[in-house]
Amino acid sequence: MNGYNRKSPSKRRYEGSKYSSTPKKKARASKERIPQPKNTVAMLNELRHGLVYKLESQTGPVHAPLFTISVEVDGQKYIGQGRSKKIARIEAAATALRSFIQFKDGAVLTPLKPACNLDFTSDEHLDNGKGVNSVDALNHSQLVEIIEKIVKHAKLSSLTPNASPFANIISPNSNKSAISGDGQKKVPDKGPVMLLYELFNDVHFDCSTVDGAQNNCRFKMTVTVNNNKFDGTGPSKKLAKNAAAKAALASLCNISYSPMMHPQKALPLPLDDKTTSMELPQIHADIIGRLVLEKFMEVIKGQESYSRRKVLAGIVMTENMNFSEAKVISVSTGTKCVSGEHMSINGTVLNDSHAEIVSRRCLMKYLYAQLDLQCNQTTANQSIFVRNQENAQYPYKLKTGVHFHLYINTAPCGDARIFSPHENDSGIDKHPNRKARGQLRTKIESGEGTIPVKSSDGIQTWDGVLEGQRLLTMSCSDKIARWNIVGIQGSLLASIVEPIYLHSIVLGSLLHPEHMYRAVCGRIEKSIQGLPPPYHLNKPRLAQVTSSEPRNQAKAPNFGINWTLGDTEVEVVNSLTGKTVNNQISRITKQMFYRKYGNLMKNLPGINERKLTTDYGQTKAKIKDYQIAKRELFAAFRREDLGNWLKKPQEQDEFALPE
Repeated sequence: MNGYNRKSPSKRRYEGSKYSSTPKKKARASKERIPQPKNTVAMLNELRHGLVYKLESQTGPVHAPLFTISVEVDGQKYIGQGRSKKIARIEAAATALRSFIQFKDGAVLTPLKPACNLDFTSDEHLDNGKGVNSVDALNHSQLVEIIEKIVKHAKLSSLTPNASPFANIISPNSNKSAISGDGQKKVPDKGPVMLLYELFNDVHFDCSTVDGAQNNCRFKMTVTVNNNKFDGTGPSKKLAKNAAAKAALASLCNISYSPMMHPQKALPLPLDDKTTSMELPQIHADIIGRLVLEKFMEVIKGQESYSRRKVLAGIVMTENMNFSEAKVISVSTGTKCVSGEHMSINGTVLNDSHAEIVSRRCLMKYLYAQLDLQCNQTTANQSIFVRNQENAQYPYKLKTGVHFHLYINTAPCGDARIFSPHENDSGIDKHPNRKARGQLRTKIESGEGTIPVKSSDGIQTWDGVLEGQRLLTMSCSDKIARWNIVGIQGSLLASIVEPIYLHSIVLGSLLHPEHMYRAVCGRIEKSIQGLPPPYHLNKPRLAQVTSSEPRNQAKAPNFGINWTLGDTEVEVVNSLTGKTVNNQISRITKQMFYRKYGNLMKNLPGINERKLTTDYGQTKAKIKDYQIAKRELFAAFRREDLGNWLKKPQEQDEFALPE
């Protein structure tokens, strides 16, 4: 026996399926499909874009939890409760809808009973066949009827309270902004793709192009939301999709996923005044990044062999923060410094070919060109500079509303990058008081990376470098911190124009708020003192683009390119020699700028001292307020015990203008 003579159930099933067939159900073609009414969450999202639902609490036993969810509409918080998060969210939306939806005759819908007075020991609050969308079936059906009519006739996907033909049924409080005081919403708990689908009905993603090498693919996703298109790129389709969704949310709903907002703290970074956050709006950051990338692709055409790069930087200029007419002033690449054997006593080499440093030198070239326009009355009104009537010490100043924005595709080398090398590192520094934080750091000649100045050999001498001592250059983080004290116009132009500061710094990747803020201005904000007006500590806005640049594992090239607005083609510089690949003097060297400065001294109206009888170094030393500001910067670093600023051998600046 032992069960071997039993018939196998599986065999019977097999035989049954072999010899008999189950008749297929016929489709009900005669009956039309009844459209299901939208729930209150969908209705509220069509009336108000950009809403974020927040889980307030979870109470009750594990087998029967009670969820409380809130939603803020027009500055007013509305609460909903239920046995599931879905029910609680729907109840919160229903409560919000009842606050401003009215009947045509002006009668307001019967409000829901306050959630705090409900008796949750009874079963009355459960759906019990009435549907999970409301407590009161009659009121809910009325609500559905009214809102569906509004949505149908008014196309509320693009409706605003002020422009609505149904403005008379929206409450007076509906025009209050739900945006926080700094112009950005807090980082939502939900992912960008999920939130985008929740807020909009018409969302379509499309993988339009894939580029890059096989081991370094880049995907481009385009999302279409209500006939508006937004692009996102990433090393995977998922990340590209997230980037596109972030761009759409930033543009349509002003919802920011910026790393400048701490998800753990839900608080912005330190404020530079009591009303303004240090975060540049996400939509502006994306425009800056896109403009620089597009300009790079445009100017490198015809010289594709020099398109290889690790770091890309550029400077964008806006007038009155009008980003629709923003101009790209400079574009550059590069990651290396000159070799000590190629130092010049005539100012004919580029010492530092890091991309962000080169972009700033290109900006200086642009500033000289704009001052040249002031030498001729017919072109003076085309210049970004105007005569300074308030301060005779500085004959010229920028026009009101002109701002400069620096873009770098990764965090600048040195203090801003060294402690958080990965994109997913925590936004909060776990060891903020360690002595390594904030230290001045130097680049090493012909190579990449930085070392603390305390590990260097101190004062650099000309003969020491020529005999083999490594030529050291201050890190990009330190130089940006210097620009935020003395300005980006350079020491020579500081005798002509008021100091010019960066309005914002936008990164393509590796923006870690605490490290970046500390590196560019925070480490000296408590110790800086004695700056002669109008010099001050500038605190630029910070942001990261939604489509982050991937880490480039390729070896960095020994060349860099630079382009300035007005140039007909890019210039390619050998980073190790400091001259162009054709062994010519670069157009952004000290010597070139000194010549331009000499021409301005001769021809620019309003200049008192016309003759240059001193060499380059002595001319800079005579610009007193700039030198005072620079010395105070160095003293501030010393007071914070962050090291001594390392200078190049002084022989580099002992050259005069050619006769």
